[in-house]
Amino acid sequence: MGRWEPDAAGRFRVAAMELFAEIGYEQTTVAAIAQRAGLTPRTFFRHFADKREVLFNGSELLQQSMTAALAAAPAQASAMEAVAIALRGAADFFDEERRRYAHQRATVIAATSELHERELIKLARLSEALAADLRARGVEKSDASLAAEAGIAVFRIAFAQWVQASERRSYSEIVDASLASLKALVAV
Repeated sequence: MGRWEPDAAGRFRVAAMELFAEIGYEQTTVAAIAQRAGLTPRTFFRHFADKREVLFNGSELLQQSMTAALAAAPAQASAMEAVAIALRGAADFFDEERRRYAHQRATVIAATSELHERELIKLARLSEALAADLRARGVEKSDASLAAEAGIAVFRIAFAQWVQASERRSYSEIVDASLASLKALVAV
């Protein structure tokens, strides 16, 4: 086994995604992932708690990038302006190099109810974090929750568009278009 080759976590990710595509998430075992990666199951568990974590590892980095961007928003920014800044703050997380992996990941998650539920929990936590940061900026509790939830709706729509194989726009361009659509929809 190639025990000393670099980037074990990356090798596990590639192996897992290949197996998820070939035989499905539920049929894929940690032992099979480790074998495909040329590593041991024990090494796998040094990097991931279970096979789900191959797909969700890094969620905290997304949350950190968004909350850091929101914290850096100008003090005079409205709640929705701050949320828009947070959404744009994830642009580095969703660069072109990650698009193919993100597409594969989204396909696996959509096909497995357990993973879809986990994804929704992750998004709920992200919404809670954004709402907490908005409250820390002085936004009233219900307004903070509403702005954060609206932001997560925009994020979900933009991300779903961004991972489509036919999509050529950047994540930032799609977020901006989605924010403009939301603004037009709620204008009275």
